[in-house]
Amino acid sequence: MTMNRALGAGVLALVIGTGATAPALAVNDSAIAAAVAGPQRSESNRLRDRYRHPLQTLSFFGLRADMTVVELSPGAGWYTEIIAPVLRGQGRLYAAHFPVSLPGMPDWMLAMHKEFAARFADAGTFGEVTIAELRPDAELAPAGSADLVLTFRNVHNWIKAGTVDAVFANAYRALKPGGVFGVVEHRAPAGTSVARMAETGYVTEAEVVRVAEQAGFRLDGRSELNANPADTHTHPAGVWTLPPTLRLGDQDRDKYFAIGESDRMTLRFIKPD
Repeated sequence: MTMNRALGAGVLALVIGTGATAPALAVNDSAIAAAVAGPQRSESNRLRDRYRHPLQTLSFFGLRADMTVVELSPGAGWYTEIIAPVLRGQGRLYAAHFPVSLPGMPDWMLAMHKEFAARFADAGTFGEVTIAELRPDAELAPAGSADLVLTFRNVHNWIKAGTVDAVFANAYRALKPGGVFGVVEHRAPAGTSVARMAETGYVTEAEVVRVAEQAGFRLDGRSELNANPADTHTHPAGVWTLPPTLRLGDQDRDKYFAIGESDRMTLRFIKPD
């Protein structure tokens, strides 16, 4: 592992390895399909494909093997283990993870960041993954360098933390003109208050569009790929009542498994030329 500070002031990055409309099938889908079916994926992650539709979702966002991509808050790397192999040898992936250089970070965040770095240190499988810190004052990638910025089920956390405007602005800054910002998020019913969004983890499409347009983006497409009409959005512990979290433990477990994962919006934004 080598330290890379080429991303600009205020960024801590770690470079690992040395590898180089409608959701219809596109020319790049064979590479995505191969990564979705690849042996690098854990069996537990594969079981969630029926809720997350990674082939169709990444195709809708236009992922190609030669792109520079930024993934925001990748967590344990559910999507990273698909995106990184697609880009290996041709593109580049920046993973903007928890800001571990800041004082007072919870132990679980520090541990997840460390586990993520170890997981994606295999350059033969994942190519070069640059791990940056997701902070309001830090670049996600060199300005104007990214073809695609992606976030999966994170907007509610940024709303709660009061950083959503800064994150969207940094995504805009990282993208090339014409670049795509892809957002998947738990969907709240229209009219839900921002306070309720932070409490339940469900966010309205209108709020995501508002913040994105405020940052300068233009809405380019919507998809119902990740919709779940069985989700009533009214659970005792918010979205975390449902799988995979199941915050209520065994209470009504079968009921929540029958619903499945949350109802989600899938939005594609463009940074205007």
